[in-house]
Amino acid sequence: MKKITILICGVIICKLTFTQTRIHQTGTNNNVWITYNGDHKINEKWGLHFDGHIRRNDFLSKPQQLLFRPGINYHLNNSISFSAGYTYAYTYAYGIFPSPAAFPENRFWEQVQVKIPLQKIEWISRLRLEQRLVKTPIKNMQGVYEPGDAVYTNRYRLMNRLSIPLKGKTISPGSTYFTVMDEIMINSGKNIGLNIFDQNRAYLAIGYFFAKLGKMELGYMMQSIVRADGIRIEKNNTIQLTLNSTAPFHKKK
Repeated sequence: MKKITILICGVIICKLTFTQTRIHQTGTNNNVWITYNGDHKINEKWGLHFDGHIRRNDFLSKPQQLLFRPGINYHLNNSISFSAGYTYAYTYAYGIFPSPAAFPENRFWEQVQVKIPLQKIEWISRLRLEQRLVKTPIKNMQGVYEPGDAVYTNRYRLMNRLSIPLKGKTISPGSTYFTVMDEIMINSGKNIGLNIFDQNRAYLAIGYFFAKLGKMELGYMMQSIVRADGIRIEKNNTIQLTLNSTAPFHKKK
């Protein structure tokens, strides 16, 4: 994992150096994301994962994207877990740089996640690999844009998240906490455009741990997306309401 992290950082540095002379066109969107993240153990080692996202553009008035991601978790121990699964995403023609038409995407993904306690701070680091099949819109014989054939690319995602309780030493039921997160995404493969650097998500939020429901967060995210032409850059101001649940689907012994 360390070697992969170093490689990703090297690609980012090279990409930023290369693009310094490129003229960029930047636009801003205002979005709202409503998210559920669930990791539910079915026994001591195995569990089910599901996260679902309703993403809206122009605050809540227009659709941006729908995304559903089921998967399976294997817990090596209390700190390290491995996961794999499938993602379906449907992206609408939204915002300042809309695509010609809405289009679907199918993904397969694998990840490793590590939880690192640092005194009062809960540090979660995650590396996710994605195999993407995107049906980018193309113009048909009638001159109308519609989803084309699936184009295969890979993407690497590295996320780090730090959370700290506002009172006490741990985040437990009844705790209010503060969290910050950053995730970078790097494209690879022969079918990618001029955006090796795909996007970055910087997030901060205030959260409350409900005993039966899970961790509810209200936060702000700056999502920076580089489009395939390497010129257009989205700066998306995003209000995010998230429920994170780890309620087990089995009775603990």
